[in-house]
Amino acid sequence: MGRGRVELKRIENKINRQVTFSKRRNGLLKKAYELSVLCDAEVALIIFSSRGKLYEFGSSGMTKTLERYQRCCFTPQDNSLERETQSWYQEVTKLKAKYEALQRTQRHLLGENLGPLNVKELQNLEKQLEGALALARQRKTQIMIEQMEDLRKKERQLGDLNKQLKIKLEEEGQSLKTIQGLWSSGAAAENSNFPLHPSHTHPMECDHEPVLEIGYHHYVQAEGSAVPKSMAGETNFIHGWVI
Repeated sequence: MGRGRVELKRIENKINRQVTFSKRRNGLLKKAYELSVLCDAEVALIIFSSRGKLYEFGSSGMTKTLERYQRCCFTPQDNSLERETQSWYQEVTKLKAKYEALQRTQRHLLGENLGPLNVKELQNLEKQLEGALALARQRKTQIMIEQMEDLRKKERQLGDLNKQLKIKLEEEGQSLKTIQGLWSSGAAAENSNFPLHPSHTHPMECDHEPVLEIGYHHYVQAEGSAVPKSMAGETNFIHGWVI
C-alpha cells in the first residue's frame, strides 16, 4: 500500500513544523550536494528559517557563485543599453537625412542645383514658389493696411489736439483783448484828469517863459563900432555885474 498524497499547506503545530523543516532542509542540502557532484554543476543554496537562521551551501563558494549570478543578471541590462544606443544611432541617421533633404529643398527654392530635377519636380517647385509668393503678398498687404489704420488714428488724434489748441488760443486771445481794453480805458481816464494846453500838440512842446536875469545886461554892439567881438563878449560878461 503506497503513501497518500500530502496536502501542501502551513503546518499549524509548531513542533511538527520544526521537525519537518529540519528533515526537508537536510534532504535539500543533500540533494544540492549530489547535484553538484553527479552533474558537475555549480550549485548555491540559501535557506532562512522562520526564526531568521541562515543555512547555505555552495559547491564553488557562495561568494563566487553570487558574483557569477550578478554578472548574468546585469548582462540583459547591457544588452538593453546597446539596443538603446542602436536606437539613438538610427534616430540620428534619420534626422541627418531629413536635414540634408531640407537643405536640398532650400537650395532648390533659391534656384540652385536645379540640374538633377525632372519636369515634374520642377513643376512642384514652381507651385511651391507661387504659393509662397501669394502668401508673402497677402502678408505684405495686411501689414500695409494695419500701418495705414495706425496713421489714420494718429491723424485723428493730432486733429483733435489741434482743435483743442486752437480753442485754447482763441480763449487766450479774447482774454488779452479784454485786458487791453481795460488798460486803454484806464489810461484815457487818467489823461482826462490832467488835460494838456489846447495849443500844445505835444506835452513837451511848451512856450518859453521870460527868464529873470540878475546882474547880467545883454550887450548889443552898435553899428560901426570898432570894438572887437572878443572884447565885446568880455565886456558883456564883465560889465554885467553892477554893484
